[in-house]
Amino acid sequence: MQSTTSIDPAAAAAVNPLGSGEGALLPALRVEGLGVRYGALVALEGVSWEVFPGELLGIIGPNGAGKSSCYDAVTAMVRRSGRVSLQTRDITAVPPYGLAALGVKRAFQQNAFFDDLSVLDNFVAVLGEHAYAGLAASVLNPLAAARRRNGAKALAAGQLERFGVPAAYHAQSPKEIPYGVQRMLSIALAYGRGADVLLLDEPAAGLGGEDMAALVRLLAELKREGVALVVIEHHMELIMAVADRICVLDLGKQLAYGTPAEIQRDPRVREAYLGKPQ
Repeated sequence: MQSTTSIDPAAAAAVNPLGSGEGALLPALRVEGLGVRYGALVALEGVSWEVFPGELLGIIGPNGAGKSSCYDAVTAMVRRSGRVSLQTRDITAVPPYGLAALGVKRAFQQNAFFDDLSVLDNFVAVLGEHAYAGLAASVLNPLAAARRRNGAKALAAGQLERFGVPAAYHAQSPKEIPYGVQRMLSIALAYGRGADVLLLDEPAAGLGGEDMAALVRLLAELKREGVALVVIEHHMELIMAVADRICVLDLGKQLAYGTPAEIQRDPRVREAYLGKPQ
């Protein structure tokens, strides 16, 4: 299990307070019997988990375990079987573009930006209709359109600062800013104006030192606001420190599901990672 950067215990405790999510009546997101097939190949089978508001669910597993397929299935990017629910609502049939409107957002493993736009304008772009009045409205009422865009820029600047993207970088192209800040920008763009459920794919990849500490602080802040976080991660020290519960996948199947302590004691998990039972 990968572990390359020390995680500050106090910061991790802020992300993972005892009892997080336990008082919630309904999970923010629940998946039941999730399955994905590509012809005869079974990429995912029988995966079930839930995450509550203000809780962090970690999804781990060896390479090829089905973690990305799980995210693709949850966000309707592939054909799948099973059921996906947002609180009491069945959202299995909701297309990817509809999920964001319902508050289910996803950040991908690879950074993806508009390199010809500034960092600030990248965020303004994701605001869509909240930033742009449209051609007709802009022509008929240019002052109102300008006010809307200025308001969007102010919102973008505030959100970027909050997500650890300092104002000094806002006018630059995303490809010109440090890698650690790019990772935070990716999360900020996925979150946008807000999210009830935020799926992150290896947010700690390539991070260390202060960048890792900034990520831990951000996760803690999002949890305090009641965001339900689902995090795919290979950095085992991080996920064991910050997760409330963990779902372990192996060869497309759910191998284990429980608290970090339960997962660490599970001989099946140790065998999947180390190649032999301990």
